[in-house]
Amino acid sequence: MPDSTSLKARHSLAGTGAAAHLTRAQKAAIIVRFLLNEGAEVPLTDLPEGLQAHLTTQMGAMRYVNRATLAEVVAEFAQELEGMGLTFPRGVAGALSALDGRISPHTAARLRKEAGVREVGDPWDQVRKAAVGTLLEMMTHESTEVAAVILSKLDIGRAAELLGNLPGDLARRITYAVSQTGSVSPEAVDRIGLSLAAQLLDVPEVAFAQGAVERVGAILNSSPAAIRDNVLTGLDETDQDFAALVRRAIFTFAHIPERVKPTDIPRVAREVDQPLLVTALAGATADDLAPVAAFILDNMGKRMAEALRDEMTERGRVRLRDAEEAMTAVVNAVRKLEAAGEITLITPAAEDEDA
Repeated sequence: MPDSTSLKARHSLAGTGAAAHLTRAQKAAIIVRFLLNEGAEVPLTDLPEGLQAHLTTQMGAMRYVNRATLAEVVAEFAQELEGMGLTFPRGVAGALSALDGRISPHTAARLRKEAGVREVGDPWDQVRKAAVGTLLEMMTHESTEVAAVILSKLDIGRAAELLGNLPGDLARRITYAVSQTGSVSPEAVDRIGLSLAAQLLDVPEVAFAQGAVERVGAILNSSPAAIRDNVLTGLDETDQDFAALVRRAIFTFAHIPERVKPTDIPRVAREVDQPLLVTALAGATADDLAPVAAFILDNMGKRMAEALRDEMTERGRVRLRDAEEAMTAVVNAVRKLEAAGEITLITPAAEDEDA
């Protein structure tokens, strides 16, 4: 049977200096209740589950507090806040949130994985955003029960799309397993979501944003023709398949007629300084580049084309080095306009490249 002191603390926390006889748990319950009454947002979900349960139990055991005791507890709480100089986030999860954007994503992912810390928010949000192919691979390699949970957590349309892409026998087994998911606890579903989200995040970090074909193609685009031809010949001898892919990725001055739409030529010409354009065209009047110069001039305004031809005549013979630099400037202008979305290049057909 409780003594009179505990009954007073439980039922009527009153009297001068009554706050001194309260436990820290009781004081915490009073502060939380006071803040909630005042309409404040109290993020209790940030507390460990044990503390949340203890606080809830303590609040359920208390009845009422008089004004004098409330004032003492609030004053003590305010005094503690004023004396607090600095607080640190609790655990690795809090530290990662505080340092978000200030440490590298690679380091953050490694620390989160080592500590078993989840990403912020619902892990199933990441699963729902995954590509259909990725989800199909997951469901194929996971157990039927886990696949049933995945199917149950997706939107109806997405779930139907996945089911339609699964082998018939597997689709039937997973569909039946869905009927058995009623007894799965929320904690189990959360753990499955965390595991799947971790798989989605566990993607090897790559050092280069572009693939090898794109990088080699970009380098050869800016290389002199002699070096480009020599490298491609060497690639043909080493790896014909890779060489074929690189050839498709290359875009040079010679490719303009087959890759640039005639209606885009005036826009490209405006992007290049006229002296450079004249040099490029004057250097392309002979050999296999003559059709390129003709294509550019034929698809410009008549007056502009005539003016350029006059300047080409005045320019006379052009050194190979100067011509290649000017042609590179024209190619760079095309690439710049394409990247900005102002023009669209014609994609070469695979059979044409292989011919």
